[in-house]
Amino acid sequence: MAFVCAATWVAKEGEAGTVAEALKHLSPASRTEEGNIYYQAYQDPAEPNTFRIFEVYTDEAAFKQHAEYDHFKEWALGVAIPVLEVRHRDFYETLDF
Repeated sequence: MAFVCAATWVAKEGEAGTVAEALKHLSPASRTEEGNIYYQAYQDPAEPNTFRIFEVYTDEAAFKQHAEYDHFKEWALGVAIPVLEVRHRDFYETLDF
């Protein structure tokens, strides 16, 4: 089974561009991580301050390792997360039928 994180980020008013720029760098770098299967960010066209990130990793350890990479520290912790109004994450495991 794989480990899934479905994240919702809501930018503070006027900060959607900052979050989008951070995700522009964070997304491709995250896809190169050992243990990453899928990483895709989305922006809600009806609510442009709302971003969703769908992440799939080989296991929970690979997900936890994601937070240790320099690109996560720089673009998520250093740029995007400080300008968020909301940061919510749901976690799942895939059903490999």
